[in-house]
Amino acid sequence: MLERKQLKGRTKVTFVLPDDTPDGPVSVVGDFNHWNPAAHPLTSRGDGTRSATVALPAHSAHSFRYLAAGDYWFNDEHADGHDGANSRLHT
Repeated sequence: MLERKQLKGRTKVTFVLPDDTPDGPVSVVGDFNHWNPAAHPLTSRGDGTRSATVALPAHSAHSFRYLAAGDYWFNDEHADGHDGANSRLHT
């Protein structure tokens, strides 16, 4: 799930997944963090979900995916669209 909050000239995007699906650590990776899995690991929010938040320029589009343990890549079913193998996000 994607949560968005508009800020002046930026959009704060929070990437949210269940705490236990998939098992193990998960990171959100995309063109906004140079596809670096260490940049935005999801952390537990205490409500049964985990998340990572990124501030992105307003009115922009980005490709991203999730990377879980065991080199398991997957997309966000709530993304704004897809670009080949990647999820797409519009701010």
